Parts: sequence; C-alpha cells; structure tokens
Amino acid sequence: MRARWVTAISMILAASTVQAQQVRSSPDSGEGLLQEVVVTAQKREERLQDVPVAVTAFAAEQLKALDIKSVLDLGSLAPNLQVGPGVPNNTGTQISIRGAMQQNPALYWDPTVGIYLDGVYVGKNLGNVFDVVDLERVEVLRGPQGTLYGRNTLAGAVNFITRQPSGEIGGNVQVNLGNYNLRTAKASLDLPRFGIASISLTARKENRDGTTDTTAGSSVAELDDRDSTTARLAMNLDFNDDFQVAYRFDYSDIDQTPLHSYLSRANPAVLPFLQPFVTHERSERVSIDGPTFDRSKVYGHALTASWNINDHNTLKSITSHRKVEWSDALDLDGSPVPVANLSRISDYDATSQELQLVGSAERFNYVGGLYYFKDDGYTNNPQHFFFNTLNYDSRYGYGTKAWAAYGQVDYKATDALTLTAGLRYTREKKNIERQLAFQALPAMPGFATLIRPGTTADETFTDTTPVFIVAYRFTDSVNAYAKYAEGFKSGGFNGEYGDPDPSPAGVALNEQETRTPFQPEKVQSYELGLKTSFAGGRAVVNVAAFQNDTDDLQLSIFRTVGAFSSVIRNAGQATTRGFELEAMWAPSDALRLQASYAYLDAKYDKYIDAGVNEADNRAFIHAPENSFNLLADARIARTAWGDWRGMLDYSWTDDYFTYPYQLASSGPRYNPAVAVAGDTRIKSYGVLNARLALTDISLGGSQAEVALWSRNLTDEEQILNYIDFGPAFGSMTAAYYLTPRTYGLEVSLRW
Repeated sequence: MRARWVTAISMILAASTVQAQQVRSSPDSGEGLLQEVVVTAQKREERLQDVPVAVTAFAAEQLKALDIKSVLDLGSLAPNLQVGPGVPNNTGTQISIRGAMQQNPALYWDPTVGIYLDGVYVGKNLGNVFDVVDLERVEVLRGPQGTLYGRNTLAGAVNFITRQPSGEIGGNVQVNLGNYNLRTAKASLDLPRFGIASISLTARKENRDGTTDTTAGSSVAELDDRDSTTARLAMNLDFNDDFQVAYRFDYSDIDQTPLHSYLSRANPAVLPFLQPFVTHERSERVSIDGPTFDRSKVYGHALTASWNINDHNTLKSITSHRKVEWSDALDLDGSPVPVANLSRISDYDATSQELQLVGSAERFNYVGGLYYFKDDGYTNNPQHFFFNTLNYDSRYGYGTKAWAAYGQVDYKATDALTLTAGLRYTREKKNIERQLAFQALPAMPGFATLIRPGTTADETFTDTTPVFIVAYRFTDSVNAYAKYAEGFKSGGFNGEYGDPDPSPAGVALNEQETRTPFQPEKVQSYELGLKTSFAGGRAVVNVAAFQNDTDDLQLSIFRTVGAFSSVIRNAGQATTRGFELEAMWAPSDALRLQASYAYLDAKYDKYIDAGVNEADNRAFIHAPENSFNLLADARIARTAWGDWRGMLDYSWTDDYFTYPYQLASSGPRYNPAVAVAGDTRIKSYGVLNARLALTDISLGGSQAEVALWSRNLTDEEQILNYIDFGPAFGSMTAAYYLTPRTYGLEVSLRW
C-alpha cells in the first residue's frame, strides 16, 4: 500500500530537484518565470544556462526548504550524484559522481570528488561533514574538473558558496524541535559597516538523541545521536573600488556516536557465538560492548585578496589553512561479544595558496593561475579482535606537496560559436611513514614487529590534463556544447597494508608493499550537452550524455588478513556511459515542478586479479543504473497572516553493489576464498521528504516563518551500505540503515 501511495504521488508531481532557479512573478501576466541563476563553475560569474558544463545549482531559498546544510544532505539530489555517510561514521562521506568514487573515506585516502568552500579545497572525506551556515548557493559539477579545479576532481566537484556580509544591521534566528528530542538553534547577525569593514557572525547548535537505544550494560547508552556546534565569521574589507580582502573562519565541533553495525551475516561454522545477534531488520534497541564514539573538530581559515587591475582583469590571491582533529572508536561486530573493536585517532593539516587571474579582451575570456597545496597527517589505529586475544598496534603518517599551473581561454568565434581550450600541469609528491606490530595472547605476551618503525617512502606523480569545448548558441534559449576533458588522481602508498607474519621474510614483504606505490588513475571524458528554456521563460530542460574511459582505476579493497585495512589496487580499465536529464516548469507563480533522471552503464574492460582478467566477474560499485528525483513546491493559499507553502521531494535509486567482489556465486568462476558482491548489494529504494510552511509572516519590521517538516516520511527501513569482512573473517557482514522517519517544527525570524 505504501509503495502504491508513493508511486501515485510521484506520478502526480512529475517533478524533481534540479537547478536552483527560483520562481518570480511576471508583472504583466502573473505567470511564473524562472529566475536566471548565476554560477561560478568556470571561476567567473555566468548564467547557469550559458555554462557549457553539466552543473546543478541550489540557491539559498531551496537550500533552506530542502534542509541542506552540509555535503551529506545532498544525498542524490543531482543526476548521477550519490552522497552517503562514510560508514559507520556520520562525520565523513562517501561521494560518487557518475559511478566514480573513493569508497574508504579515511583521512589517509584521497577523494575522487573535490569539495570546495568559498573557493578553498577541503582535502579529505573524513571531517568534511560540518554545517556550512549562511549558505548562498551550492553547485554540483559533474565530470572531470581537473583544468580549473585541480587535484582529486576526477569525478566532479561540489562548491559551497556562503553569503557575503551585507554591511547593514540585520540578522535571523531559527529554532527547530523534533522527534528523538531534536533541538537546534541558529543565529546570524550582520553588523553595520564601519570604516572599510563589513562583518557577519553565525553560530548553530544541534542536539538529538540517538535513533538506536542500547541495552543495560552496553558501552554507550545510544547510537546515531547528534551533538554539534558550528560557528562562522565573515569579514570583507573594502580598501577602495579596486582592492578588497575577504576573510572567512569556520569552526565545527562534533562529539557523537556512529551508526550501529547491524550484524546481517556470519558463518555459523566460524563464528557460532555471533549467531544469536544476526538480524535482517532494524531494531530500536541493540547491545554492544566496545568503546564507541565519533568526534571531529575542524578549524578553517581563508583569506582572499582581489585586485581589479583594470576594467577587464582581476587578480586574486586565495590563502587557506584547515586543521582537522578526528577520532573514532567502533564496535564493528555490532554485538555484546568482543569480536572486532578498533579506533582511529588522527590529526590532519592542509595549507594552500592560489594566484588566479580572470580577465577578458575583445572576443576572449580567460582564467589562469598557479596553485600550491601541502598537507600532512598522522593516524594511530589500534585494533582488538576475538576477546582481545589478537591485538594490533597500527600507525601511519601521510603527506602531500603539490603544485600546479593552469590556464583556460574562451574564444567567441562568432556571436553563436564559442571555442574553449584549457590545460593544467600538476606535480604531486606523496610520502608515507608506517609501523605495525601484533600480539596473539596467551602465546605472545608482547608485540611482534610486522613493519619496523621508521619505514618511509615517497614518490612524485605528474600529469597534464586538457579540456576542449565547442559551444553553440542556436537561439537565446537554446545552447549546445561538446566537451572533451581529462582527469587525474595521483598515485600513493598503501599505508594500512600488513600481513601477520613476523618472520624476516614476512616483515620484508610488508615493508616492500608499504614502499611500493599504486599508480595514478586517469580518465578521458566525452560529453554532449543541450540547455534549453521555453514557454516564455517558464520552463527549462537540460540534457547531457557522456562517456568516461578510465585507465588504472583505483579500487579500495577491504582486507581482513591480519589487521583490518583497505588497500588500493589498480583494476585496469573501465568504461562508464550515461545520460542525464534535468527539467523545471513553473506554470504559475504559485507552483514549481522539477524533475531529474540519470542513466548509468558502468563496466570493467580489464580487471587483472592474480594474472587473470576478471572484468566480467567483478562488480562495479555505487553505480545504480537508474535514478531520479521528483519535487513539487507550491503556494497553497494566501492568508492575512502569510502564505502557506507545501513541498514534496521524492528520490529513487536503483540497486547497486557496494564492493568490487566477484559476481559469480557458484559454478566454475566462483572462488570460495573471495567474497561475493551480491551478498552486499543494495536494493532499490525511494525516500519521500515533506515540508509545510506559513511564510512571510509580518511582525513589524521583521518576517517570520513557521514550518512542519519530515524526512523519510514513509519511514522506509532501508539498508544503505555494508561492511563485508569476507571469508577470511567468517563472512561477518555489518549493515547500515537509512535514518528512520524524523519530523519537527521550525520557527524562524528575519529582520
């Protein structure tokens, strides 16, 4: 019944979340028009419909209605975008665009999708879940962005752009109360301009009880709770008309518990003591024994100086420093039996400097720059297994020094035809520091060395990535483009590797694996796009078709031989093809309908495993064949108090694999020593969100809003991810569920 109801709503709405174009009223007809949206996807301000790039944008009003405050909230709102928690941690993410992703979000690994905050690169997936207060716009760029955005944007990039200080006294407060004892409060204040300075201050506090309670005697009282504090300072200094400086500081402090690891499978012959805790449904109360927490502190500084050299050229200097203090403790077996407990205590620092020239000359627009990036981190990763009889002391340090030079030129050959060419040279030096020891009680009272302290290595990787675009404007409302781009993600070291063999030969093998780099991943991308608007500016339809050819695909392989670890293996070659549709229609100023659909066909062309090409027997991960979003935003009624507005937002995702394991589960191709991908396949699912608000309530010189909201309105009990420990660990498998239905009341006041 529930599924039929959701399907009926979806058919009626026939719409979905796409671009953040807002409805405005025509003074003559009263019919809704779609407001032009300006984006900075190519480092300069351009109309969204003119940019020859597959980009989805969300403006401030839509961000508020959809409750988007961090990268994790984006979910699957853009075509071929998937964002989920970096299981089991809610302070990290797994981000996939067009089937490309880094599965393990740990600080050691580089992501495949670049995250940017006000033009500053946020270097890792762990610690990137923090509330970005005062958001003005979010841009999701699909496909390789290596020329203008640089490192680790092989799949795409996500830009978070915050609001500029107004220089006038004003502000807003917002309070949210909901189930699971949710309490959030946010306050933002703009100070009046004094001298050359304009300043805004924002703070947000969130608390929520866990969605999963624990039994008496468990190590914590609840799981999946929320406790976060976020603050932001924005200051603009206008020295004169030609020289401005902008300083941004963001702070995030999160101290909460992770998602519960629901034990969905365990081999009874190997792990008989876990059988009472195996379950195939979500429970409201569970039992765990190990220390459990998820903590993240982030400090970010950014200083941007802009000099208008003349009317056509602007030089920018963007300097940033970001620091992450991140730690967790996990009970991965999800039971009161001490089978698998581990912790990661990490410190990470990143500094970047960019010089950027943006300009124009007659028929030319151009962007050029120099970029420097340096980061370093260290992780202590103790692990305890099987009643604390098998213990590992695992530690690793990591760092990068990178620099790049880039340039991109648009040439307007005719009023209709624009030719674009760009090039970026990147040089990255990676380093690794590693030590590993283990203890097996009662036979080994002390620790045996597996990798000697001081084991280090470094390697330099270089690449040149071009982009070529041909864009043609058929009319003012019809634009087409053809694009070729290359992406590059540098190689590195498998800093978590280690087999439990303390013999001299075993130590030598572990150290050799540690010092041997994996190769860079490269992609060649071909894209055709069409952007159209019609019906007098009341409708938009954009389409894009693409093919990505990837060499030396980097796959994260989870290992349970010895210490739990992930290693990168270069799988070989892969081809990903797809189609994306985005549409919006505003039949009146009272109604906005949106729709997006994505098709994805991903396959390996070569996957060498133990000398055998297993391309047709390995799963492509996080690549659902079909997905779509539907959204309707309507003004239901106008009253003396204000306007009643309602919004329904529905997202649906096809089934997909979570591990690049073998597809065969029987027959001659089946290897019983290797995990089967089908055991951790995610079933297709849909999520419905809703919001009903009384807006534009006039209170003297202020505006108020009251809203009722719900996420996962139909309370779907859906597994979103797994950790498969494989046959070497008794096929123990942990499942992680979608957050159950949440709802609440939001009250806000703006002046």
